[in-house]
Amino acid sequence: MTTDTTSPAETEKAPPAARKRSPLAALGGQNLSLIGALVVVLGLFGALNENYLSLSNLQVIAEAATITGLLAIVQTVVIICGGLDISVGSQVGVASVVSAMVFTGTGSSAFVGTLVAVGVGVLVGVLNGLVIVYGRVNPTIATLAGLAAYKGLAQLLSDGRAQGYVLNDPIFVFLGRGKIAGLPVMVWILIVVAIAVHVLLKYTDIGRNLYAIGGNDTAARLAGIDINKYLVAVYALIGVIAAVAGILLTARTGSGQPVSGSEGLELKAITAAALGGCALKGGKGGVGGTLLAVALLGALENGLTVEGINTFWQNVAQGALLVAAVVIQQRRNGERAVGLPH
Repeated sequence: MTTDTTSPAETEKAPPAARKRSPLAALGGQNLSLIGALVVVLGLFGALNENYLSLSNLQVIAEAATITGLLAIVQTVVIICGGLDISVGSQVGVASVVSAMVFTGTGSSAFVGTLVAVGVGVLVGVLNGLVIVYGRVNPTIATLAGLAAYKGLAQLLSDGRAQGYVLNDPIFVFLGRGKIAGLPVMVWILIVVAIAVHVLLKYTDIGRNLYAIGGNDTAARLAGIDINKYLVAVYALIGVIAAVAGILLTARTGSGQPVSGSEGLELKAITAAALGGCALKGGKGGVGGTLLAVALLGALENGLTVEGINTFWQNVAQGALLVAAVVIQQRRNGERAVGLPH
C-alpha cells in the first residue's frame, strides 16, 4: 500500500499549476473537432470554386446562418435543462406573417409590427411551457404538436401566401440589409444574443440552475429550484428569439413568410446544438460549440449550393450529421447499444 507524502503546503501549491491549460485544451475536444471540420469544408469548397472564400460569399454564409444560429442558441438552452423544442421553425413562420400583416394593417408601422410579433412569440412559448409542465406532456410530443399547429396557424393567417411588403420601410431595410462596422446587422443581432445567453449560462445562478435541472431534476428539486418556473421561462425565451428570427426573415425576404424560409429550421437548430456538444439528455452544452456547428452547417450548405448539387442532398447531410452527433455522444457516455450486451 502506498502512502501519500504530499505536504499540505505542496497540496496548496499544486492547484494553480494544474490549472495552467493550453489554449487548445481550453477549447475542448468537441470544439477542436468542429474547427477542424470547418477548415476542411472551407478548404475543399474553396479549392473547387475560387469565389467560395470571397468576402461577399462569406457574408452570404453568415447572413444565411443567422436565423439558424438564433434558434440553435435557444435550442441549446432548452436541451441543457432536459427539454426540446421541435416547433421553433413554425414559430418563426407565425412571427414572420404577423410582423408583416400588422405592419401593413397599421399603415406601415414597423415598430408595432415587430412588437406584436414578439408578443405572439411570448404567448406561443409560454403555451408550450404550460402544456409541458402542467399538462405533463413529453416536450418532444408537445412541441411536435406545436410544429403542426403553428404551421397551420401561419397558413390560416396568411391564406398560405406571402403577406405584405416591408422593403419600403427603413427599419426593415436596416434589419435585413443594413451593416454596422462592415458586418450585417443580422450578424450583430446573433452576436449580441450569443453573448447574452453565454453569460446567462456560465456566470449566473440562473444558468447554474438550468444545468442542474438537466443534470438531475430530482436533486435540483430537492435543492429548492422551482423547475416548473424555469421550464416555462425557457420556452418563453424560445418564443421571443423565434419571433426575432421571424422578424429578420421578413426583413430579409421583404414579406411575411408562412412556410418558405422557416420550414426545416427545427432540424437545423437541433443538429447544430447536438453537433456543438449538447447532451440530448440534458445538463451539458454551451453556446460556443453550437455557434461553431452553425458555421459548419452554413458553410456546407452554401458549398453544396455553389457547386450546383441537388438541394435534397442538404437534407441528407443534415440528417447524417445529426445521427453522427448522437452516436458520438452515446459512445462517449458509454451507453449500451439497444438489444446488445455491454
